[in-house]
Amino acid sequence: MSDTHTLEHAMQEIEELQTKIAFQEHTIDTLNEALTSQQYQIEKMQVQLRFMMEKVKGFEPSNIAKLSDETPPPHY
Repeated sequence: MSDTHTLEHAMQEIEELQTKIAFQEHTIDTLNEALTSQQYQIEKMQVQLRFMMEKVKGFEPSNIAKLSDETPPPHY
């Protein structure tokens, strides 16, 4: 193998590695953006859930009797 051929092969491998690294960097950036967006959505939903839980705690008990507490009609 000549020095020129070895150098060309090494340059080709370096170029392939640079391409792979560029693709991986793009993928990492895309995943980071998705993760950041999902984290924001989770935090927003946690706030909404806390609000709903407080709202539910504030409900007054119902004055409607449970069906099991009702006396059966006279024809039974």
